[in-house]
Amino acid sequence: MTCLILQTVFFSGINLGQSMLTAPKERIVMASLLDHALTLLDRARLAQGAFAHDASGLHLLRHAQETPQTGTVYRPLLCLVLQGAKTVGAGTRNLTVAQGQSLIVSHALPVVSRITKATPDAPYVALVMPLDLDVLRGLASAVPPVRASQSVDPFSIALCATDTDLEHALSRLIVQSEAEDTRRLLAPITRQELHARLLLGPHAEVLKRLLWHETTASRIFRATRDIQSDLSRPLVVSELAGRIGMSVSGFFEHFKAVTGTSPLQYQKDLRLLQARDALRGSNVKVSEIAYRVGYESPAQFSREYARKFGLPPRQDRGAMAAE
Repeated sequence: MTCLILQTVFFSGINLGQSMLTAPKERIVMASLLDHALTLLDRARLAQGAFAHDASGLHLLRHAQETPQTGTVYRPLLCLVLQGAKTVGAGTRNLTVAQGQSLIVSHALPVVSRITKATPDAPYVALVMPLDLDVLRGLASAVPPVRASQSVDPFSIALCATDTDLEHALSRLIVQSEAEDTRRLLAPITRQELHARLLLGPHAEVLKRLLWHETTASRIFRATRDIQSDLSRPLVVSELAGRIGMSVSGFFEHFKAVTGTSPLQYQKDLRLLQARDALRGSNVKVSEIAYRVGYESPAQFSREYARKFGLPPRQDRGAMAAE
């Protein structure tokens, strides 16, 4: 099964529910997983929004209508769309992920997303599994290393049709999480199986590039982690490039190929998203938030915030409070 990396236009006009899920077995497995997800959402009395299912470690999302564009940070994760469709963009790269497809995110990325297909009768439903990089690294020695290829897109989001075995394992994880004995004894095994299937399936390429220590993807991962460790710290690109063993020009080129943006823009996006979370969750002054995330000028912070989110910080805080 061929895996597609982030593209500007994806399967325009194609009914993915028919084209990808034609086999009866695939339709049955997808329908069963959708039913499990809806049952958990109904049990949590969540008609709309995101729900963290602590017993399984999965996150479930449901929206009954299309949404405006929002910004967030994607950590390494698997996202499987069970119904509806969503667009995701990072830097200059954009994709649409629809029913029966899943995406892997291998690096922490500031993204913008929007649900593009959802109705009250057929809401957007998705399942998200955070990736445990330690588990993946523990399994990596059992699979062949990634082969260098000039034709492979290095971008850190990969989009594929979801294989049935992975869907089966996700269904089993949800069922096993229902009872204490199976949750303690079987669910950890199934979580490890899910990570192993990702290394064996269509998403394997992007994960192997991350896990092998001297690949470009693994070096850029170290760079992104360094930036995230202290967003208020000024970013000196030449020093960061030296710490991961790259020339400045090579670092710029590979960083943008992997993340879809430049190192400075990556830091700026993370700063603004962190500031927005602070605005939403506290009454701290806008100027203080600006200084906390590394801005020396509150005026510059307000300009860049409004450019990204459509409203200056104070107005956006009021709009979020009114929602």
